[in-house]
Amino acid sequence: MAQNFTKVGVVGLGTMGAGIAEVLARAGIEVVGVELDDETLERGLGHIRHSTDRAVGGGKLTEADRDALLGRIHAGTDLAAVADCPLVIEAVPERIEDKQALLAELDTLCPSGTILATNTSSLSITELATGTSRPSRVVGTHWFNPAPVMGLVEIIRTVVTDPVVLADVEALVTKVGKTAVVAGDRAGFIANALLFGYLNNAVRMLEAHYATREDIDAAMRFGCAHPMGPLALLDLIGLDSAYEILDSIYHTSRDHLHAPAPLLKQLVTAGMLGRKTGRGFYTYAAPDSPEIVDAVTSVGRSGEQTRAVQTIGVVGTGTMAGGIIEVCARNGYNVIFRGRGEEKIAAVRKRLERSLDKGVEKGRISSDDRAATLSRVQASTELAALADCDLVIEAVVEDLAVKRALFAELDAVVRPGAILATTTSSLPVIECATATSRPGDVVGMHWFNPAQVMRLVEIVPTVLTADDVTATVFEVSRRTGKHPVFCADRAGFIVNALLFPYLNDAVRMLEAHYADVEDIDTAMKVGCGHPMGPFELADVVGLDVTLAIQRTLYLEFREPGYAPAPLLEHLVKAGYLGRKTRRGFRVY
Repeated sequence: MAQNFTKVGVVGLGTMGAGIAEVLARAGIEVVGVELDDETLERGLGHIRHSTDRAVGGGKLTEADRDALLGRIHAGTDLAAVADCPLVIEAVPERIEDKQALLAELDTLCPSGTILATNTSSLSITELATGTSRPSRVVGTHWFNPAPVMGLVEIIRTVVTDPVVLADVEALVTKVGKTAVVAGDRAGFIANALLFGYLNNAVRMLEAHYATREDIDAAMRFGCAHPMGPLALLDLIGLDSAYEILDSIYHTSRDHLHAPAPLLKQLVTAGMLGRKTGRGFYTYAAPDSPEIVDAVTSVGRSGEQTRAVQTIGVVGTGTMAGGIIEVCARNGYNVIFRGRGEEKIAAVRKRLERSLDKGVEKGRISSDDRAATLSRVQASTELAALADCDLVIEAVVEDLAVKRALFAELDAVVRPGAILATTTSSLPVIECATATSRPGDVVGMHWFNPAQVMRLVEIVPTVLTADDVTATVFEVSRRTGKHPVFCADRAGFIVNALLFPYLNDAVRMLEAHYADVEDIDTAMKVGCGHPMGPFELADVVGLDVTLAIQRTLYLEFREPGYAPAPLLEHLVKAGYLGRKTRRGFRVY
């Protein structure tokens, strides 16, 4: 049976330590807090008072509960005060020499049965534990910031950690209302090892002037439903902290993808550390302010010369094509779609009617809107029916040979001056453009699935695309209620180039037996606020699609870390493709 901790010591009452103390006290546990001096002690207690006052103001805590919570926290500057606590959590700054010195002192002060926990996001627990006379009773507890809000705690075991200690700490984490995941002692643990590779990749993308910071952040918010874009998140974390975490992971993994991007080092050296200094990737109204004062709109595409678009053609009858047809027709465009048979056309119409009926039932559209939308949609089995369209959007299978053949056909039948767009998610747009005699009229327009719901459209001009073509599809995207972002014609564009290496890293973590599917998914959902864990998401996307996109990225960038994980290759060969085959990383 796990030990029931009624008294816990917390050494270090900075932002993190104060948050941990508050969480413990809120769960009815007596807390003995220790700080270096009276000034830092008062600052730490101020953090707790401010946080609990806010909770009272927000109706999450009564005044009586707050007073009782504060009464359970006893704080001072004498480290010996924690000597009778059965568990002591250190939360001092992320410097290994400071943590080693503190743990050595606690080792001397506390009885041999006391558990010592270190709150670190990237340092070696083994190195810290072996500096004491009780390495089997030292464990890592990586709380996420802000601790009163964030639901995850990573518990880190070493090769000598006593399983009873692990069970005791896990029970405590559950008692205080947090979700625990257990992982081995490896730089970055689960969440940071996956998160910071993705964040670093975003910095490299900005550094290469591939896309603007606003478009990179918007792409991940609207395309993946992340709570924050990667660059804004780095500003919140602190660029100095991010640099240290990446550097620590790189020194362990030697993976180039974790080598801190030079731009990150430059910003840190310049003292531009993010929100806390008022300037990082963005400029803020004041230090610690969330208000961005230098944001710009998407590459200034509004206001540029555009071509008139009244009728849109759509080639395809799949889920994506159906969504684009509905979105365009609902927003006032006349739509003609081409299907390869009357049965496929009938299936699209049926899905469209069902979707519009659902919109009426839920009060999102009126019956008149439904009728008007349907009246704007026509269908044909002949490409020639699209001859007079102003914009034709291709949404067929993700096969370059098929797309090139289609664009050659469209070039022959669609009127001069019309725009031809491809919805490819990873293939080179220039390949489609050069299959025509009008490459300046060809552009990428990557919609996200389901198009009726997802707000992002990645606009991908080639080196030959005319400026007014790019401006026109930006305007069409805005008119259909979407958020367009601009990026150059490079494999993966923004979202897939950031998302799929992250998924691949998660598969590598799994095949290394570092953590299991459930713990990895939980860490990213609860610790990082992602709507789905990496394995959950890969199963939805399809492991065959995931593998194909990862292969495309690897062939484009020749980055060793982008090579598809062998486990992913094996699952696809076995026919385990995710939800659509009822088996992928999970069984459905």
